[in-house]
Amino acid sequence: MKRFFYVVNGLAMLAFVVLFSQCAGGAGNQATNAPAPQAATLSGIKVAYVEIDTLLAKYNYYVDLTEAMIKKSENVRLTLNQKATDLDKQKQEFQTKYQNNAYLTPERAQQEYNRIAKLDQDLQDLSNKLQAELMSENEKNNLQLRDSINAFLKEYNKTKGYSFILSNTGFDNLLFADSVYNITNEIVEGLNARYSPAKK
Repeated sequence: MKRFFYVVNGLAMLAFVVLFSQCAGGAGNQATNAPAPQAATLSGIKVAYVEIDTLLAKYNYYVDLTEAMIKKSENVRLTLNQKATDLDKQKQEFQTKYQNNAYLTPERAQQEYNRIAKLDQDLQDLSNKLQAELMSENEKNNLQLRDSINAFLKEYNKTKGYSFILSNTGFDNLLFADSVYNITNEIVEGLNARYSPAKK
């Protein structure tokens, strides 16, 4: 069960990086002729890059989404663990009674066995349902994050005029770039300025 939640959290991070890479690549479609002092120029092309890891670590919206998903995952884990513990206790009680011939008839023992088997199936169904809900919410969060970043980059680029805004995740996409073209902090500041956290 724990492994599932590690996988979900790992997939969430990977999905955010992939989605951001897609949305960062689309920012160039909104280029204007406005001056961009830090942009690399090659035959009129203006390029900058964003460090995804830094952006995600500092973007308050992503931090809040991640914290909310961790809390929900933990609540699901606790709920399922509690129900599994209760079910194990009932299974042990049944086994003890059965071995001690505590049931008046074989039919009564079969009824109890069937009841516990149904509880076991119900727990499996609940586990599948809750995990599917977590995955669905995670996908929804990924889309909202991507839309948030996309919308900001389109607005941001109206005055900056970049042809391309590349994403950089370590050595995955961008092997080398002069830090003068790194606009990560500008993007983070702009995103955080636009973000209003929900009231708790």
